[in-house]
Amino acid sequence: MDTSIPSSELEALDRVVVRFAGDSGDGIQLTGTQFASATALAGNDLATFPDYPAEIRAPAGTTFGVSAYQIQFGAGSVLTAGDEPDVLVALNPAALKVNLPAMREGALIIIDKGSFTPRNLQKAGFESNPLDDDTLTKYQVLALDISKLTLDAVDPFGLSKKEALRCKNMWTLGLMLWMFTRPRKPVIDWLTNKFAKNPVVRDANIAALNAGHAFGETAELGFHLPRYRIAPARVEPGEYRTVTGSQAIAWGIAAAGLKAGLKVFFGSYPITPASPILHELARMRMFNIETFQAEDEIAAICSAIGASYAGAIGVTSSSGPGIALKTEALGLAISVELPLVVINSQRGGPSTGLPTKTEQSDLYQAIFGRNGDAPMVVLAAATPGDCFDTAIEATRIALEHMVPVMLLTDGYIANAAEPWRIPDIDDIPPIANHKPAAGEITPPFNPFRRDPETLARPWVTPGMPELMHRIGGLEKSAETGNISYDPANHQKMTELRHEKVERVARFIPPQKVSHGDETGDLVVVGWGSTYGAIDQAVRLARSEGLKVSHIHLRHLFPLPANLGELLAGFDRVLVPELNMGQLATLLRDRYLLPVRQLNKVAGQPFKVREVLEAIHEAVAQDAPKAAE
Repeated sequence: MDTSIPSSELEALDRVVVRFAGDSGDGIQLTGTQFASATALAGNDLATFPDYPAEIRAPAGTTFGVSAYQIQFGAGSVLTAGDEPDVLVALNPAALKVNLPAMREGALIIIDKGSFTPRNLQKAGFESNPLDDDTLTKYQVLALDISKLTLDAVDPFGLSKKEALRCKNMWTLGLMLWMFTRPRKPVIDWLTNKFAKNPVVRDANIAALNAGHAFGETAELGFHLPRYRIAPARVEPGEYRTVTGSQAIAWGIAAAGLKAGLKVFFGSYPITPASPILHELARMRMFNIETFQAEDEIAAICSAIGASYAGAIGVTSSSGPGIALKTEALGLAISVELPLVVINSQRGGPSTGLPTKTEQSDLYQAIFGRNGDAPMVVLAAATPGDCFDTAIEATRIALEHMVPVMLLTDGYIANAAEPWRIPDIDDIPPIANHKPAAGEITPPFNPFRRDPETLARPWVTPGMPELMHRIGGLEKSAETGNISYDPANHQKMTELRHEKVERVARFIPPQKVSHGDETGDLVVVGWGSTYGAIDQAVRLARSEGLKVSHIHLRHLFPLPANLGELLAGFDRVLVPELNMGQLATLLRDRYLLPVRQLNKVAGQPFKVREVLEAIHEAVAQDAPKAAE
């Protein structure tokens, strides 16, 4: 352990990356969430990355059961959870084994040596104790018997040993709050509220938290603990809170309902990582939101389609496997041309795949994954906070164009958190729809009479006098709405449905460059959760003098009308994706441009250095051509 930093002094840092890791039963996600909340209240910008196993309860002490939570926070803009942790808190040998390869040389590793028993070392796959050999020579190591210190702290409360050890995450959190000068009171208030009906557990956890904090202040065991100060970030004035992508989507859907003046119906079936959207919306009935947990994915989307037919905003959500089950019903919504919002929180695939890991491999599925020519609008959110605006945009397009819209997020965005400035609801524009006023339409009624600008059909709901019409998945006549098997009519209706989606491009904002110039040697094009890594890599590349820019797409189908012209201003296009090159293929097909790919399907988000290395490689390969 480096003893050059007295505990009484504060070392100023611009930013830091901390990773908590332990067994699934150690409360790691809760610890990370509370540390993130305290960090937000301290005024720092931050980005988090919860990383946990798919198993409900893997064997304790094994590498399969390691849960981790990474947070980067600082005084400036923070857009990723960080490439390499500066600090690792490892509560057992398995946590050290899994996370050690990610650490930078010289990082601080805090270890619960009380858990480094021969049995736990064996289960983690260590042939010898890493505390006694040269495994950790490249790092600063602080080995504490956190288990014993926790037991001592909670001894007065009469808990069993098993119950007492559950408090060691709070002891660790107390130490980390002290080390990074975070406030304790918000955590104490949270514990007081969470365990209000169990005062013994409440008081034991608070005692453990305070004991960990006090240890940092008073430790005199032959070493000095480092302590750091990170200045508050400069942010736009306003009221902020931390928000995950799932929370922001739920709030965006609620806000869209208010701005449209319509009831929201959310039909869903539990699936990782989409379930938190249902949990959040279920608490928002005061905003005219009704939630329904269906018996399966098909029932969930069909209930949402039924709600749209009845005049509400129908919304459903799932992940890739569930979206596959919803496919036929998606075709029904496209065929009958009803507004519908479908949220796809992507995860690693195929099939069940990696339920708790992140991926962007559903873009093909979103755009093409239905029988027949069945186009639908596809959007993608870039950050947890951006999920709010993208959810509103998805609802607006669905209502104003009478089309289903799929909103893509992923496991990283859904679970990650960042500070978010709470908007004024009055600043959000109202959302129009195509419900006809009484007497506006006179019989005979054609349900496929279209708006000349959008090609949207009227949104006639049951009970409107004299406006009876047929509904269902069979093809309808463009002239009468009756069932039609006429070949020419099917050609016409297919072309109309396609054109209606293409015309959405007329009503979305022109694509802008996210960072950099509108022309140059290289443009890095991204979508979804790759935003932060790309932005930081491009900024670093530009600081080196490279002519690199960043374009990030929200609208994936149809693409923005000016995108082709914008891309033509660059010599080369690089597309980083958490898949095998799905957007890259779309861009090649649409614009006939040379597109370089950077693909990662490891269940983990991009590191900034990975994107920066790809930029350097692309520029270096282009350099000889430029010299010629």
